[in-house]
Amino acid sequence: MSTQTKDRPDIAPDETTEDDRPKFFHYVKKNKIAESAVMGTHVVALCGEVFPVTKSAKPGSPVCPDCKKIYEGLKKGD
Repeated sequence: MSTQTKDRPDIAPDETTEDDRPKFFHYVKKNKIAESAVMGTHVVALCGEVFPVTKSAKPGSPVCPDCKKIYEGLKKGD
């Protein structure tokens, strides 16, 4: 009898901490933040993460490294 091994696809780690705070905050278009917070719609971050806005970032909050890299590569006005 032989055993087959299946490769597991990459799964994004859970981005929340034990106290329900997000591990990272993401860059999202400004006009979508309020809409998501009020209506519960999902937003798409620069890194591709899709989620509803439930928390607001405070100064010094950890930022998603992928979002930050993409944001810094954008030209002003994009």
